[in-house]
Amino acid sequence: MAQNVKASVPVGAKEEQDKKGWSRQGRARVWEETEQKAKKLKSNEDEGQSTKLPKRKVVLLLAYSGKGYHGMQRNAGSSQFRTIEDDLVSALVQSGCVPESHGEDMKKMSFQRCARTDKGVSAAGQVVSLKVWLIKDILEKINNHLPSHIRILGLKRVTGGFNSKNRCDARTYCYMLPTFAFAHKDQDVQDESFRLSAETLQRVNGLLACFRGTHNFHNFTSQKGPQEPSARRYILEMHCGEPFVREGLEFAIITVKGQSFMMHQIRKMVGLVVAIMRGHAPESLLEQSWGPAKVDVPKAPGLGLVLERVHFDRYNQRFGGDGLHEPLDWVAEEGAIAAFKECHIFPSIVDTERRERSMAQWLSTLPAHDFSASALTMAGGAPKASSPLRGSEEGEGDTD
Repeated sequence: MAQNVKASVPVGAKEEQDKKGWSRQGRARVWEETEQKAKKLKSNEDEGQSTKLPKRKVVLLLAYSGKGYHGMQRNAGSSQFRTIEDDLVSALVQSGCVPESHGEDMKKMSFQRCARTDKGVSAAGQVVSLKVWLIKDILEKINNHLPSHIRILGLKRVTGGFNSKNRCDARTYCYMLPTFAFAHKDQDVQDESFRLSAETLQRVNGLLACFRGTHNFHNFTSQKGPQEPSARRYILEMHCGEPFVREGLEFAIITVKGQSFMMHQIRKMVGLVVAIMRGHAPESLLEQSWGPAKVDVPKAPGLGLVLERVHFDRYNQRFGGDGLHEPLDWVAEEGAIAAFKECHIFPSIVDTERRERSMAQWLSTLPAHDFSASALTMAGGAPKASSPLRGSEEGEGDTD
């Protein structure tokens, strides 16, 4: 009877087969591990290159249209109100010039803004200081992660201890408004037919010139009493330019330069001048508003306000010509700044004004202000008691 006999394998041959099998498995395992490492290295290539670079203190020249945003400053721990810094920090992280942890805690990158613009306020020359990795094509990479209405227009190296807010000597804002705002209330002209006369413009500039110098602006912000030193602010220049027409509607731009501004200060300065020009408030109320009595000062809409430029004159004098640092004057970026305003800021103001008529609606609220009571109170020599409230932290900086 035939029997099934298994072929015997010599011991040495079997060991050789086991070695070959283990070798194949080992090579496969090593290959898999190598491939995984290669993928990991590839995915972290940009980050790895960034972390090898030293962090440098820089300033970024930032331009943005503020419509739809709740101001410049990020609200830590709150995603309910979108701010410019929310989009900016996200772009910084995604571009690879700051680590993700710094996006969650901005103090880690020594982030500081030059001015805290309010809700709806735009900027053509905002400056922020921070520490970044100077990666290749850094501006292009940051802008690739920003919406078109927010742009980084320039970058410059600065000293290690530079702080954009503390180093800033002055800020220049402009306020764009339809010229019918200066028409007397008896004319009641709030349409495309109004044109600003040379005489009216001259009177406007006469009122605006009164703001020059140092005054007590406690009536032009909130929660500040007349005795508080921080309510005194220095205005270097304020004037209104020649009118121009956009989409059939005539506009003008008021420019104001000051060392710093409190919350809503510029909008209230414009608001009081408009109230006087329209005949709601006496011209004497302007000077009286700097006195100790409480004055009802109207606040113009935020739509037309734009942070035009920030100034670093003392820094430039000390470091601008030392051969290591560039002066912070942004001369080379002038064309890009002008182009951004023409493309994003001015069209947004014009379009919103025509659709929402924010200035016309605000003008209709002026009769509700009791200017005569303020004037009579001051004339009677019985000023109201000053506010016991101390100035808020927000009022100490540039916040309009």
